[in-house]
Amino acid sequence: MDLKTVKRVGIKAAYRGAEILRANFGKKCKIQKKGAKDLLTESDTGSERLIIDTIKKAFPSHGILAEESGSHNNDAEYMWIIDPLDGTTNFAHHIGLFAVSIAFSIKGDITAGMVLNPITGELFTAVRGEGAELNGIPIFVSETASISESLLVTGFPYNIKDIIKPMETRFFNCLKPAQGIRRLGSAALDLCFVASGRFEGFWEENLKPWDTAAGLIIVREAGGEISDFSGSSYNIYKNEILATNGKIHKEMLELLEIKG
Repeated sequence: MDLKTVKRVGIKAAYRGAEILRANFGKKCKIQKKGAKDLLTESDTGSERLIIDTIKKAFPSHGILAEESGSHNNDAEYMWIIDPLDGTTNFAHHIGLFAVSIAFSIKGDITAGMVLNPITGELFTAVRGEGAELNGIPIFVSETASISESLLVTGFPYNIKDIIKPMETRFFNCLKPAQGIRRLGSAALDLCFVASGRFEGFWEENLKPWDTAAGLIIVREAGGEISDFSGSSYNIYKNEILATNGKIHKEMLELLEIKG
C-alpha cells in the first residue's frame, strides 16, 4: 500500500468533512442525545458522509470504522478509523475546539493519522516512520523532564458518575505537583497538543477507538510515549490511555496508580 496516497486521500477527506463543520459552526443546530452527555448533531453525520464518500472513491475495498455509522467491511486488511467531529459538545456550544480525526490501519496496525481543526486550520499528520507534522512542518514532544514544570490535559468520560472516585483521585494526584491541568473537550486535539509540545501529558478513560487512533500515531511519530495506566502497551480498544513526552511517563504512571 502506497502510504503517500493514503495520506493524500486522508487529508482530502478531512478537509471535505471540515467544510461541513465550518459552514455550520456558530449556527443553531438540531441536537440529539446518544446518552445523557453524549451529543449528536447533523454536522457529525454530514461530515462523516463526506469523509466516507471521499475514501470509498479512492479505496472502494477498504474497511471503515466510523463513530456514527459503525463498521463496514470490518474484516478488510486496510481499515479507516473516523471521527467526523471530535468535540461535539464544544461544537454545539460554539466553542472552536473540535476536530476531524482520521486514521488508517493495516491489519490492525495504525500507520497514518490526520487531525484537522476546521476553525484554526491546524492540520496534524503522521505516517509510520516519517515523523509527525503540523501544517507540513515537523513537530516534536517537549523536552520538559519534571511534573512540576509540566502542563497536563485530561478529559472526563460520559459515564463519570460510575467512576467518580478513582477519577477524582487521579485528577488531584496530578493536580498537586503539576504546573497546571487543562480540559479541552477533544481527545484528538489533546493528543496532538502533546505531540507538538504544548502539553507534556494527557490521560483519560473510556475513550472509543476513533477518539485516539489518529492521535496515537501522531504522538508516537513526534517522539512521545503511550501506554495504559499500568504501563502496558496501548491499543485503541483499551479503556485507559496515558500519552506523554516520554520524560515524565514513569512519574505520571505513579500518579495515576490507585493505591489501597
